[in-house]
Amino acid sequence: MNDRNAELIRTFYDAFARRDADAMELCYHPDVTFGDPVFQDLEGRDRVMGMWRMLLGRSADLDVTVRDITARPHEGTAHWTGRYTFGKTGRKVVNEVDALFRFEDGLIVRHHDDFDLRRWSKMAMGRPVGIVLGWTPMLRAKIRTTAMRSLQEFMSAR
Repeated sequence: MNDRNAELIRTFYDAFARRDADAMELCYHPDVTFGDPVFQDLEGRDRVMGMWRMLLGRSADLDVTVRDITARPHEGTAHWTGRYTFGKTGRKVVNEVDALFRFEDGLIVRHHDDFDLRRWSKMAMGRPVGIVLGWTPMLRAKIRTTAMRSLQEFMSAR
């Protein structure tokens, strides 16, 4: 295990748990890319951090825990759990996420989160709607489009 990169991952998630976007940002390379099932391809620290700042601002009760951190010289992994209330519905969400990292110049240059969008949508939007949203490609695309529109509006307002 690469202790320096493992510590970088820990630092990132400690900052996330404290809701400290500025400290999270210090862990990212200027050319960082991010992807997950909703925000599939974000490029650059400003855009990636815009997403995190938007998400942090929307969830007053966010609780983040991390475990199973592994790190080698150029890549790492972690499993994190986010517990929060989804603002649009007021429903409680427990999202289990597997994260993959690539490192360059002592910073995170690639961050990819993977989670079960179907499971998330059932928790966030309720069982009947969540099942449809989680399975139908057209409606999954709607989740992604809505999220990207929200990010663009958030970034424009800053």
